[in-house]
Amino acid sequence: MTDQPFALLVAGPTASGKSALALGLAERLGGTVINTDSMQVYAGLEILTAQPSAAEQAQAPHRLYGERDPAAAASAAWWRGRALAEMAVARAAGRLPILCGGTGMYFRALVAGIAEIPPIPEAARAEARGLLAGEGPAALHARLAAVDPETAARLRPSDSQRLARAWEVWRGTGRGLAAWQAQGQAAGQAGGQAEEHGPAPWRFAALLLDPPREALRAAIRRRWEVMMQAGAVEEVRALLARGLDPALPAMRAHGVPEIAAALAGRMTLAEAGERACLAIGQYTKRQATWFRHQKISDPSHMHTIHARVTGLKQFSESESAEIFAFVCSRVDAGGGAA
Repeated sequence: MTDQPFALLVAGPTASGKSALALGLAERLGGTVINTDSMQVYAGLEILTAQPSAAEQAQAPHRLYGERDPAAAASAAWWRGRALAEMAVARAAGRLPILCGGTGMYFRALVAGIAEIPPIPEAARAEARGLLAGEGPAALHARLAAVDPETAARLRPSDSQRLARAWEVWRGTGRGLAAWQAQGQAAGQAGGQAEEHGPAPWRFAALLLDPPREALRAAIRRRWEVMMQAGAVEEVRALLARGLDPALPAMRAHGVPEIAAALAGRMTLAEAGERACLAIGQYTKRQATWFRHQKISDPSHMHTIHARVTGLKQFSESESAEIFAFVCSRVDAGGGAA
């Protein structure tokens, strides 16, 4: 038995049905759904990031959706602080925190802790931005691999924001981002860090969605069609009208660059849809691989669902019983959720 409170993680790739599962569990267990997706934190992208609808959010408390202005990049550290605060609020209200999303970095930051990196000199930040603008992300990735191969191995050559962050950390501190993260996790496990940097003082169990690839591909295309009918083009037009830096994370959300190109006349909307669906499909493959190989909870506290979830009603009585038995057994192991 432990006095640590319990929280449930609902993780998986885009379009796997995490939100539907989290909502069903929140209604059944008295939970609060806390967003764990790096794009769903942004306001003005409710359609393209598939944020829960107003009707869904009225069925159970939802937090950290559409909270961040697109002009301000959301970091894992910012999200972690807000998530811990919302978890504490849920616990105080006697509700089960259900962290739902597909951003592995956020789950890892919450569960394992996050590096406490010294302030980065502006010169290092300017250099990173200059290299990214002048040479492109692939070249910056190659530079990073030469000086900090451990961090570079964790990043995609196209991930400009994280590559720039990794470069500025290396230039500004003389140490790679991966090394800082490893130090932070080790210190947290040894009790050497405050809660805001070390592992969260919570017990976790995870429901991992891992649907077949063909089910995801079909769901991605259906979702794109629904988004287009719901006003995705107008959403991107409004975002572009703000004249924001194209390098901002919100400006690179799936569908935004493709629709922006169509609005500029560089491709048709049909072509934009094909490219966006392809990019999203490739992203879901990376997400699924990450979740299969990274630990967001102890393996004995993870239950994998090999299906795309549309709601609890899709499961047979025995399957539903299995899911609830898994969650309730983990809650009870620590003496209750609150």
